[in-house]
Amino acid sequence: SSQQRWYGPDNYKTQKPARRPEAESAAVGVRMQGARRYGCQAPGCGGRPLSLGAAQTLINLTGAGGSATTGTLHSHIGCSPGHPAVQSLDAAEARVIVGRFAMQRAAVLVRRGSCPRASGPWVRSHSSAAAEASAALKVRPERSPRDRILTLESMNPQVKAVEYAVRGPIVLKAGEIEMELQRGIKKPFTEVIRANIGDAHAMGQQPITFLRQVMALCTYPNLLSSPSFPEDAKKRARRILQACGGNSLGSYSASQGVNCIREDVAAFITRRDGVPADPDNIYLTTGASDGISTILKLLVSGGGKSRTGVMIPIPQYPLYSAVISELDAVQVNYYLDEENCWALNVDELRRAVRQAKDHCDPKVLCIINPGNPTGQVQSRKCIEDVIHFAWEEKLFLLADEVYQDNVYSADCRFHSFKKVLYQMGHEYSSNVELASFYSTSKGYMGECGYRGGYMEVINLHPEIKGQLVKLLSVRLCPPVSGQAAMDIVVNPPVPGEESFEQFIREKEFVLGNLAKKAKLTEDLFNQVPGIQCNPLQGAMYAFPRILIPAKAVEAAQAHKMAPDMFYCMKLLEETGICVVPGSGFGQREGTYHFRMTILPPVEKLKTVLHKVKDFHLKFLEKFA
Repeated sequence: SSQQRWYGPDNYKTQKPARRPEAESAAVGVRMQGARRYGCQAPGCGGRPLSLGAAQTLINLTGAGGSATTGTLHSHIGCSPGHPAVQSLDAAEARVIVGRFAMQRAAVLVRRGSCPRASGPWVRSHSSAAAEASAALKVRPERSPRDRILTLESMNPQVKAVEYAVRGPIVLKAGEIEMELQRGIKKPFTEVIRANIGDAHAMGQQPITFLRQVMALCTYPNLLSSPSFPEDAKKRARRILQACGGNSLGSYSASQGVNCIREDVAAFITRRDGVPADPDNIYLTTGASDGISTILKLLVSGGGKSRTGVMIPIPQYPLYSAVISELDAVQVNYYLDEENCWALNVDELRRAVRQAKDHCDPKVLCIINPGNPTGQVQSRKCIEDVIHFAWEEKLFLLADEVYQDNVYSADCRFHSFKKVLYQMGHEYSSNVELASFYSTSKGYMGECGYRGGYMEVINLHPEIKGQLVKLLSVRLCPPVSGQAAMDIVVNPPVPGEESFEQFIREKEFVLGNLAKKAKLTEDLFNQVPGIQCNPLQGAMYAFPRILIPAKAVEAAQAHKMAPDMFYCMKLLEETGICVVPGSGFGQREGTYHFRMTILPPVEKLKTVLHKVKDFHLKFLEKFA
């Protein structure tokens, strides 16, 4: 058996296994060209590996075409002549060994920069060592590495076409600069401020206490007996755990999500909209992004002029263009009206769908409300017009509503598409297919890392519902911890419960603070010549329009960059502020923007805004 081979017949199962001959320098044999061994392979033999000197001697003994006998090999590896398990070694193979030793020696000598003074048969100049190595390698040349199966030319072209500006080249550059700062390389700033992404906690926002209490209890149920946690938090944690397999967040859930959490989501939607919601239409997801990409996978089909067209706003959140590229669908742009506070105009939707019909089948209309990156909040009348247009054109509606808690303007209010759809009457509410999305990542929670989210899909064909569940089952289930976080968002403390006052105080502080920062950002940007910023009605970003002089455009072209990428890269390199160029979101030709989050603490945000102002003025002067 293989065990007897390595233990030996006398010590089988009684002693530690002898070391495999190829594993240690004291073991016998020299491993050459795949599985061929030269030297004694007898179990337990104390013979040494074939040495360089022995190999050279064998070459001299056997001649150019000869081979070493078993006895000769025994004498040079120091094992017992009674051991027969020795392969022969011909002169050519021995030369390869010599050449490899010589090549190693040449490399060492080159590193040292000189040769040792000692003389002898194995001490040579690097030129002679290298020459011998080259000659030996001519006897048996090394094989060139075989071609890689996966290359840029052979990879999936749809994946190669995917771009995601929020974590694109400028963010990679920011990481490089951070590493340089850590190594002590001097910069005109002391830190990189990552204003490129809406990561609230990374920017210093404190977690909501109640949410973290319930999550702690769910994660470590032994805390349920602790008096340090309020009873309303314990009640929610017990309910979630009882619905989990083995009363543990570590178990899988149903592919559609934990049943009791879907029930809580449906109750939340019913309270918000005044319209009943069915838990069977709720699908818990890994953030909103997972739901959006899943629905688009179902919707994309056809080829040529019948290929599915997906209408997206410009500017847009780059997730949409990335998924469209991955699925090889057709992106159909409709432009938001920057001169009218980024409003959505139905006439622009009609233009876009009319032109798209020449080369694809427009089937999907995506809406982001409140807007990302633009921050506009749609009026109820606008939503009605959009729903009517979708009904008229037979479009599947996707309503991205992850910023529904983030409304700052006193003149604006969030209206869900589902609520307006049902208020428009049975003809619309029973026919328009709608998927709407919400997440734990934004709002007042900012719990991006939990990756919790849900989608509600209504008026879906029953057979397609089965296909959707099948598709979701491929990824088993969304993270159960994220599902639990989503439950706490839709089932927060209510008046009369122990945690309500602290919860509402923390929630209002976060949202009030964001409203102040939105106004501060708008006001300061609009004081800078060459920067124009629309009111930040909602979400958590500014998307100001910037003037880029013609000479700067030429400089950008020389660097093979989009002008606003050139601008943002210079901003990063000179101030340490990382923002995302507007070209990553889409913009009308000839206009330039950047997206910046308003999440930093107020004092840091003021510093950021003043640095942007100073940079912009210098930029205009330099390229005037």
